[in-house]
Amino acid sequence: MSEITKFAKSLKYDANGLIPVIVQDYKDNQVLMLAYMNSKAVELTLKTRKATFWSRSRKKFWVKGETSGNIQKVKEVSYDCDKDALLVKAVQVGGAACHTGYRSCFFTKISSAGKHTVCGKRVFNPKDIYK
Repeated sequence: MSEITKFAKSLKYDANGLIPVIVQDYKDNQVLMLAYMNSKAVELTLKTRKATFWSRSRKKFWVKGETSGNIQKVKEVSYDCDKDALLVKAVQVGGAACHTGYRSCFFTKISSAGKHTVCGKRVFNPKDIYK
């Protein structure tokens, strides 16, 4: 068994066999997205250095950017003290991590009064990418 496989198997997954993953920009530390991996996705990410996730809705693997071209080149992977969450630092190629066209999935701020404000602008129009 490879060291990568041993590491992937050593993580603590939820009842569905998944672990939450925060993806952060390697250079400016902006949080780009939250996704999930199973042990095979962890292995694929570490081997290919391309962020690979498990789609909970489609029940299949997906390499970030395989449709949009907005791939994530993985530079670092860390785990938390309980080994039940991962932090991936990546170079965001193409400018947008979010499938809605924004750089980050966290593009809406909520004020203490409950007002929602979109911060940032769309990098691409999702209708042009996802047919």
